[in-house]
Amino acid sequence: HQVSIIDTPGHVDFTMEVERSLRVLDGAIALFCAVGGVQPQSENVWHQSEKYSVPKVAFINKMDRVGADFFSVVEQIQTTLGANAVPVVIPIGKEDYFEGLIDLVYMKALMFDDASKGQTVVEADIPESMMEEARKWRANLVEKCAEQDDVLMEKYFEEGELTTEEILRVMRSATIKRAVVPVYCGSAFKNK
Repeated sequence: HQVSIIDTPGHVDFTMEVERSLRVLDGAIALFCAVGGVQPQSENVWHQSEKYSVPKVAFINKMDRVGADFFSVVEQIQTTLGANAVPVVIPIGKEDYFEGLIDLVYMKALMFDDASKGQTVVEADIPESMMEEARKWRANLVEKCAEQDDVLMEKYFEEGELTTEEILRVMRSATIKRAVVPVYCGSAFKNK
């Protein structure tokens, strides 16, 4: 199985190129600015991708910029685009203090090493100060997964939790079916 990556500019001048690309894609990564959020052209490209039934993952970039707001952009993806946006990670800090991510599937912190310009990622325990927020967003992830599968919904009502394997399996199948849009974040410029 061969994988090809097609990078299409989102600018309105490239609408036809984007349209041609979307016809042949198996999936897409939709990039959003952590400051600007869902812009009108992002909305246009999103609707083009829906026209061709393209599964998507959202990546909220520029978490290191002044005014970055991950949760606001997640909400915009839900309200403006009507997508079932489900954070799979949440940021640790923002702007100058963007240090890493909390992986909600594995409930671990991933810290980016500034000395290596983000090339080294250190797995750590979730900071105590963020544990409550991490649990809240983990519960959201588990609930969104349970909604996709009747058997898992029953298990969720009984136990209130799903296994890592169940979450990964359901998120994959639900993403392919376009029932959910997993949301990630980072700062591409700083390799985070």
